[in-house]
Amino acid sequence: MHDTPILSMLRERQPLDLVWLSLGSTAIAEIAAQQRPGAIVIDMQHGLWDRLSLEAAVGIARNSTRVIVRCADDSPSSIAQALDAGAHSVLIPLIESGSAAADAAAASRYPPQGLRSAGGVRPLLRGVEAMLAANDTVAVGVMIETVAGVEQASAIAEAKGVDYVFIGTGDLAMSRGATKPGTLDDDCEQVRRAVQAAGLPCGIFTSSAAEAAQRFEAGYAMAVVANDIGLVKGGIADARAMLDPRHRQAQTGTTQRRD
Repeated sequence: MHDTPILSMLRERQPLDLVWLSLGSTAIAEIAAQQRPGAIVIDMQHGLWDRLSLEAAVGIARNSTRVIVRCADDSPSSIAQALDAGAHSVLIPLIESGSAAADAAAASRYPPQGLRSAGGVRPLLRGVEAMLAANDTVAVGVMIETVAGVEQASAIAEAKGVDYVFIGTGDLAMSRGATKPGTLDDDCEQVRRAVQAAGLPCGIFTSSAAEAAQRFEAGYAMAVVANDIGLVKGGIADARAMLDPRHRQAQTGTTQRRD
């Protein structure tokens, strides 16, 4: 594992480049981790991961890089599953108030700081002392993804136990009725300023390395440089585009005749 955990990097304002994984493949998680990005994100909310593949992916990847799990929801059980698997950080979706943010943070830490239940295969293997130490090393991130969340950005960022805030541009675009996340610059800037005013780092979902670089320049602490769906889709599209036009035309003609 890296010498510098997520919390130290965030506190020192070192940009954290993320690789977002949704396809549920432990092999892809291992490949991504070996490239040593700032962190990989395992998406339990919209991804194809189940409990066993989550445990396997975290166990493999955490030896090479930091692992963030985007939880399925903000319930204590979803948060516990991610942390019991060994994630260095949880990213909790669809937070819309300071109280919801504080509740999520409490569910992420053992007593007396929080309400997390003591269990899980990996935590029990490490023992009670390691469990208590996790309270100081696990990073709690909450996602602002709705108009209601934007309006409560300051309260969310100031909630007890929250370590960073992450903007989910896709859902925020839907919440605004916008068709493209790029139309949400005002919302994103409002959230970023509120989060930084609270002394926390702010992350944002980006669709390319170029966009991530722009967000880092703008003051964001975390951004997505690659995602597995985009890489697979783009790789196949690029490969097909390299075909001789005659081959592509022949394939299209064959398909049309079969129809």
